[in-house]
Formats: sequence, C-alpha cells, structure tokens
Amino acid sequence: MSSSSLQWLSLVGAIWLQSINGTNSNFPAYSSQLKQLLSISQLQLNNLAFASDAGKLFGWLSGIAAVYLPLWLVLIIGAFLGLVGYGVQYLFITNHISSLSYAHIFLLTVLAGNSICWINTVCYVVIIRNFPVNYRQVAVGITTSYLGLSAKVYTVAVNAVYSTPTKRAKAYLLFNSVFPLVVCVIAAPLARGINNVGNLRRTKGGLIIMFVITIATGIYAIISSFGSVSKRLAPLNNLIGTATCLLLPLVIPLAVKIRDALTGDWWLNRETRVHSSVVEENIIGVEGLENEVKEDEHLSHDQNSEEAMKAEIGVKLMLQRIEFWLYYFVYFFGATLGLVFLNNLGQIAESRGYSATSSLVSLSSSFGFFGRLIPSLLGYFFSRSKYMISSPASIAAVMAPMAAAFILLLNKSNIALYTSTAIIGVCTGAITSISVSTTTELFGTKNFSVNHNVVVTNIPVGSFLFGYLAALVYRKQGHNEDGKCMGMECYRNTFILWGCFCFLGTFLALILYARTRKFYSQRYFTR
Repeated sequence: MSSSSLQWLSLVGAIWLQSINGTNSNFPAYSSQLKQLLSISQLQLNNLAFASDAGKLFGWLSGIAAVYLPLWLVLIIGAFLGLVGYGVQYLFITNHISSLSYAHIFLLTVLAGNSICWINTVCYVVIIRNFPVNYRQVAVGITTSYLGLSAKVYTVAVNAVYSTPTKRAKAYLLFNSVFPLVVCVIAAPLARGINNVGNLRRTKGGLIIMFVITIATGIYAIISSFGSVSKRLAPLNNLIGTATCLLLPLVIPLAVKIRDALTGDWWLNRETRVHSSVVEENIIGVEGLENEVKEDEHLSHDQNSEEAMKAEIGVKLMLQRIEFWLYYFVYFFGATLGLVFLNNLGQIAESRGYSATSSLVSLSSSFGFFGRLIPSLLGYFFSRSKYMISSPASIAAVMAPMAAAFILLLNKSNIALYTSTAIIGVCTGAITSISVSTTTELFGTKNFSVNHNVVVTNIPVGSFLFGYLAALVYRKQGHNEDGKCMGMECYRNTFILWGCFCFLGTFLALILYARTRKFYSQRYFTR
C-alpha cells in the first residue's frame, strides 16, 4: 500500500477513534437512571461527573508512554483502561458484582476518564507525523470535531438496541467499555508514522473533500437529532445513517488506492523523489515531534515577528504572565462552564419535566461537532485574509451568545431548552477548538503539551465548583423524599449565576484581546 493511502487511512482511523472517544460526554444521557440505580444523592452524582473530568489530571502519563512504547500499544492501553473503568461499573449495576462501594465507583470513573487522554494522544501524534506542516492543524481540527459527535454516536446506538430507560442506562456503560476497545483494535495497525507525507497539492484537495464529508455529516447529525426529538426518525434508520456518515471518509483512501493502481509504480517513485525532503519530518518519538514543532515555527509567518519569538516560554514564565491568567479564566468561564451544563443536562431536563434526555444530548453533541469544526474551516479558507480575527476576539464573540443562552433557559418552554442547548453546545465546541491554537500563539509551540495541560486543569476544577454549586441549589429546592427536585426553580438561580459568570468571561476575553491586539496585528501583517 502506498504512503498516500496510508496517510488518509490514518486520518480515517483518527476520525473513528475520536467519534467513540468522548465516553464522558454521554454521561447526562444516563445520569438520572444511574442515580436511581445506585441510590445516590445529587451531590454524589455530581462528584461522579467531576471524577470523569479529573482523569485529565493524569493525562501526562499517556505522553510519557508514547515516548517509550509503540503507538498501537498506547492505543490498546487506553482502550483497556476504559474497559476496566466502565466494564466493572456495568457488571455492578447488572448485579454481577455486589461488593463495590461508592469510592470504588468514583475511582473507576477517574480511570475511565483517563482512558480518553491515551486515545487522544495517539490521534494527535499520528496526524502530526503523517500530514505536512501546512495542513496539520486543519487535519487535527477535522478529527477533533468528531469527538464532539461522540455522544451522538452512543445515543443513536443505545436507542436502536434498547427501548426502556433502565436498560439504556446499563447499555451506555456497556457500550462505553466495548466500543473503544473494538475500534482501537481495528485502528491499531494505522497508529504509526509513514515514510512520505505525500504531494501537497493532492493533500489540499483531499482535505477539501474531507471538509465536504465532515460538513455533510454534521448536517445529518443535526437533522437526525431534531428527527429524534420529534420522533419522526426510527432509531434503526438513525443508526444506519450515522454509520454511513462515519464510513464516508473511506472514499478518499479508496480513491487514492485506485489512482495508484492505475498510475503504477512510476508515480510512486516520482512522488518519493519529489518529496524525499519531507521524509525528514517524520521522526519517531518526542524529540522528533519537538524538531517538527521547531520546523513549523521556522516555516510559519511568525518568523519575522519579534513578539512571537518572545512568546516561546515555559510553564514557570507562563504562570507569571497576566495574559495566561486572563486566558485561564476565560476558558474557566467559557468552555468549562459549558461542559458543566452538558454534564448536568440530564437533571436539568428531568426537573423541567422533559423525558427525552438522550435526544437533547444528541442535539448538543451534533452542534458541538460543528462548533469544533468551524474554527478549522474558517482558518483554512481565511488564514491569509484581512477578515481573519484573532483567537481572543473569536472566543469573546463566541462567549457572548453562550451567556445569553443561560439566561434564555429561564424560559420554561421546550423551545428555549432546545435553543439554549444547541447554542451552548456549539459555543463550547468552538472554544475548545480555538484554545489549541490560542495556547500556541500566546505561549509558543515548543512547550505546548505542558502549557496546554496546565490551561485545561480548569476543567476538573470548574467541574467540581460549578457542579457542586448547582447540586447545592438543586438539593435546597428539592422537596421529595428521594431528594428529587421538580420545577423551574431547581436551576433558576444556577442559570442566573452561570450566565453572569459567562458574561464575566466575555469581558475578560475582551481585555485579553486588547492586551494582545498589537501582537496579533504584527502576526497577521507578516503573513
């Protein structure tokens, strides 16, 4: 098989891995049933949501493993961690294991949350190795967008197989443990670098086709989500449609394979000669990745910017920068707050008397998919345009409607619930995607892996603080014997506080934009 075919197959493998890797994102779809099955309070349920995010605190372990172990083995280890974390919980709620305490379930949830980091690490490393410097960020953005589709994939699969809420709660845990393992085994042979990243012109054409496929997938996801809400789309048909969308990216490697078969070895030899210099970029290990990052920086438009050179800093110096703390709290009051809302979506829908929680989760996942994709799409087509705005300005523009969505939730209509969920989903996904480039732009690429892990520590912190606040308000308003709260007052004060926090984050994003405006103007001027 030619290197070009392997290049696109590795991208398809990363898409499949990301589409099943967001196992924590479907937690709200079964959280209410899990609360009932385990006989736990709202505070304890909130702690389980926090435990899943807390697994990210140990994500650095996967980075170390990637240095010393082959990528396919790192992938399998991640799948095995998820199998244990979710599988043991499944055996417990199906009465195959009867000796688990709440502390055991908490630790198993942390383990399951950590498994996501291992699979993510492999996806990023494979894409970085197998795509040219010019298109790596675009390829990473495409694959990352499918992570936002993960909850949709699981919800569609569960609804197609099971009909009752109790069975669905158990099925989520079963699928969370099995799906990643199956897909990791399938994708393991593709988790490696190739000897040639291929023709730049053909790579660009392939990415355009991939954009079309990805956008079509997102449109179908949204339409089918509304179809699920209105019960006009049969679960089995929805499953078939979603599976077809995930198989569509195979069109590109198949087309490349047919082209190579028709052109013969002459083209492959010519391609190898023309692009032999690119082979040097595909270096195995962390040193190779660091060298590639340095080469990226050298080749980028920032090479003439004195400010960009100053931005190449480590963690210690980064923590001393005002820009870092502004950025940290912007993320804290933006993407992290959005994730907390999505984690509590099950209880929010239940308190409003809305039973089709899985459809809401599918809707938020579909819009989150587009939210993650849009920054890459705009960056690809407008990176050299005078209309391209800076990352801090983009985040501020995204957070403003997100803050308004929290206030809209004070309206008790289902339309307000659908609209707010969609807005928060797309804005959370967009901020998550923009943050990757923001970290490299503000603090450099050399220490990106460490710097960005410091930035995202606000996710478990915010998950605990915001989630705990919502749980306290929920418990205070609950009047039933089982502590369940029904009515708009259950989350009214929470929505007001979350909306105010998000408006505060928008204001901080504007301050960050003002402080970095000169830097970004020099950055874009030197393009």
